[in-house]
Amino acid sequence: MDGELEGRAHGRESPVLQGPEGTLEATGEDGLWESFQLLQMDMDCERQDGEGLPTGSTAWCSKNVQRKQRHWERIVAAKKSKRKQEKERRKANRAENPGICPQHSKRFLRALTKEKLLEAKHSGPRLCVDLSMTNHMTKKELSRLAGQIRRLYGSNRKADRPFWIYLTGFTSDSPLYKECLRMNDGFSTYLLDITEDDCFSLFPLETLVYLTPDSEHALEEIDLNKVYILGGLVDESIQKKVTFQKAWEHSVKTARLPIQEYMVRCQNEKNYHSEILAINQVFDILSTYFETHNWPEALKKGVSSGKGYVLRNSVE
Repeated sequence: MDGELEGRAHGRESPVLQGPEGTLEATGEDGLWESFQLLQMDMDCERQDGEGLPTGSTAWCSKNVQRKQRHWERIVAAKKSKRKQEKERRKANRAENPGICPQHSKRFLRALTKEKLLEAKHSGPRLCVDLSMTNHMTKKELSRLAGQIRRLYGSNRKADRPFWIYLTGFTSDSPLYKECLRMNDGFSTYLLDITEDDCFSLFPLETLVYLTPDSEHALEEIDLNKVYILGGLVDESIQKKVTFQKAWEHSVKTARLPIQEYMVRCQNEKNYHSEILAINQVFDILSTYFETHNWPEALKKGVSSGKGYVLRNSVE
C-alpha cells in the first residue's frame, strides 16, 4: 500500500489536490490519503444531491444516471429495430402484392387533404355554421359546441368529397372562440372560413337553405349551388323553433333531414324520441349522403340509437 501511494505521488506533476474548501497540499503519505478521502466524500455528496458532474467525464456518473442511460439506449435500439422490421415487412408485402398501392407518408397525406379541402372551396358543396346565437350559452354549452366543431372539421378532413365550411357570426374575442382555441389543437390553422359577418349578409338569400328539424320540407338532394346552414346550438340551450324563426325572418328556405321518411320510432325505456342532432351528427349525414346518394345509409351514420329512431327496413 505504501508503494502504491508513493507511486501515485510521483506520477503527478504536483502533489496538489483540489478539494471542496480550496487547494489541499499533501505533505506526506498521511496527508495525501486524508486529502483523497475528503475529495471522495465530496464527490459522494454530489452524487447524493444529484448535482452536475464534470463535463466529459463518464467515470464520475452515478449508478442511477448510468442505469437511466442504459435504459434509454435500449429503448432507442428497440425502436430502430422495430422500424427496420416494419420496413422489411412492407417491402415483402409489396413484392408479394405488386398491384397494391404503397403506403403513403404522413406528409403526403396531409398535402393530399389540404389539396382536397382547397378544391372544395372552389367547386365543392358549402356548409355554414351559424354561431350568432351563442351569447346566452353557458360555459358548459360553449365547451360542447367547441367539441362539435372539432368533430365536424375532423370528419370533413377525412371525407373523400369534403365540404367547404364557414363559421359565421364568429368573433375572435368571443368566449366560444377562446374555448375553441383551448379545446381544439391547431384550431387557428383549420382550413375553413371564419367571419364576423352574419350568414344572411354573406350569401345571396336565394342560395340559402337553413336546416332545422321544425321545417315542413324534407331535404331531398344536396345542391352545389346552395349554401346549407346549421344553427350553432347545443341540447341544453335549444328552444323550439329558434332556427326556424330566424330563417323565416330573413325569408330563407328551410329543410329538415328526411328522418320521418326513412326511419320510425322504436320503443325504449325512457320513451324518448328526438330529431334534434348535434351539428357534427348532421354533417356526418350530409357528408355520407353526398358521397353515397343513399339516405338510409347516411341517416344510420348520424342518428344514434339514443335518439329513439331506427331505419324502417330494420323493423320490417
